[in-house]
Amino acid sequence: MQVIDSMPERWAIAGARAILPDRILDDAFIEVNSGRIQRVGTIPKRIPKTLYIIDGTGKWLSPGFVDIHVHGGAGADFMDGTPEAIATAAVAHLHHGTTSIFPTTTTGTAKAIHAMLDAVRVAIQECTNSLPHIAGVHLYGPYFAVAKSGCHSKAGCRTPELSEYQSYFKTGLIKVATCAAELEGCLSFYRYAKRRGCLVTCGHSNSSWNEMRAAHQAGMSHVDHFWCAMSNVASVRGRFGTPMQGSMLEFVLAHNTMSTEVIADGCHLSPELLQFAWQMKGPGRLCLVTDSNRAMDMPPGKYLFGHPEEQVWVESDGQVGRAADGGLASAIQGMDHCVRFMARNTEVPLHDIIRMASLTPATLTGIDREVGSVETGKRANLLLLNRKLHIDRVFLTPS
Repeated sequence: MQVIDSMPERWAIAGARAILPDRILDDAFIEVNSGRIQRVGTIPKRIPKTLYIIDGTGKWLSPGFVDIHVHGGAGADFMDGTPEAIATAAVAHLHHGTTSIFPTTTTGTAKAIHAMLDAVRVAIQECTNSLPHIAGVHLYGPYFAVAKSGCHSKAGCRTPELSEYQSYFKTGLIKVATCAAELEGCLSFYRYAKRRGCLVTCGHSNSSWNEMRAAHQAGMSHVDHFWCAMSNVASVRGRFGTPMQGSMLEFVLAHNTMSTEVIADGCHLSPELLQFAWQMKGPGRLCLVTDSNRAMDMPPGKYLFGHPEEQVWVESDGQVGRAADGGLASAIQGMDHCVRFMARNTEVPLHDIIRMASLTPATLTGIDREVGSVETGKRANLLLLNRKLHIDRVFLTPS
């Protein structure tokens, strides 16, 4: 696999099967000028001799992937809070096809979260052409329900306080913001995040239908990693007794204004659940995310999850991360693996799978005018994939 971040001013990929948002274009001719896609069509009869041509015959051409929920890779966690860790993890995901990335927090202290935000800012300022586009930060922790904390530190879970989260948003880096819908102060958090143009999400929550409805009215429109660390009818019954009430699951499936995401690593969800999520939400409201931690691209073993001071450990078996109790923890696969798993194990059309890994998350986070699809005017963040959907080359246009 090769990352290409420097090309002539005008170049083109000819002969590949281009994966567009709604179809496959055979014998594609994708022309690029000054880092922007200028033409999407089939191979013309006449090609200027001065145009640098890359032969894509026998390969798939895909937009670069967009990951809105990712914790680390290659031994680094974004919560390590250093520019070096940010760069290490981001580059690792670039090699798996992710050209736009949203570094994601955990349940660290306010000091640790600010260190992560400062490190992201430095990484963006010192960005070299070898880094994927850091499109913003996902403020994922610390506003989780303790009962649904998953592999995150229970001690780090807390209710949202204006003075704390306001300091995070003042950095201008937060573009995705998560809070459990049953926490005191959650509605103020949702409204605050919505006013700042964030994708507002509910995650690590045991909330009921009525709590989700209030959250939705306050601006929440997305649920993190569907089926994972989220409420169901039985868990809500544990809070409220009978009659049984609806949960996050039913609310998301019942409302076409709600989007969600799945971890398609083959360990978190079975093929039929992945297929079901696509059937229910469609490719425009369902994202693929990696949720990967620092164990991605590392040998099996024990790894710290989140900021080292929290001393939260996950065990990697080479396939997935597991918590101390043996339960599923964060994933350890790149987005290319998720795409391949969906393609091999479900009946979802390939153009829908790629859309869920690129255009849909780009649209939900407001960066779709720049990236997310093979369309004229957009940045030439492109992937050449072999017949089995392994990455051959990554084309990265500096931001």
